Amino acid sequence: MAKKCDLCGRGSTKDASRSHSNIKTIKRQHINLQTKTVGGKKMKVCSKCLKTMLKTK
Repeated sequence: MAKKCDLCGRGSTKDASRSHSNIKTIKRQHINLQTKTVGGKKMKVCSKCLKTMLKTK
């Protein structure tokens, strides 16, 4: 199960958590994926694409 948008291909990004002593711990920031039916097919679409689709309707 990939955490990527089926429309734009956008995926997760890397980020760093910093402790009080400034030690870096790498973490993943996942995008907001929603399962929607687009054109009769079930797709995983990010919220950014959903907002864009609503504008163009």
